[in-house]
Amino acid sequence: MGATESKQQVYTLVVDVGRKTGDGLPEKSTGAALMCYASGVDEAEAVRETVAILKQADLAPLDVSGYGTLDERLAAGEEIDPEERALMDRALAENSVVVAQMTPYFD
Repeated sequence: MGATESKQQVYTLVVDVGRKTGDGLPEKSTGAALMCYASGVDEAEAVRETVAILKQADLAPLDVSGYGTLDERLAAGEEIDPEERALMDRALAENSVVVAQMTPYFD
């Protein structure tokens, strides 16, 4: 028997980030929400990878909310548009994290 290959899946995550010098967020914002697609063998791995990459990018991750895999989201009745699917496919193909959207917070 050959080695069993771990099955990577793409997880949809929303990461709240705070402010940090050099973070590139708008000047008056207090932080941001980042919609990310991250590959991993499970959600915990996807979250760890995402947090590590965001820290390397001089962002300050505070909280991560998971919204499941593509299959889980489809099973829940969500509609996933082709653009979003393409970003998910890219995250899977590159075994990486794709930041799909950034929404700054302003007080």
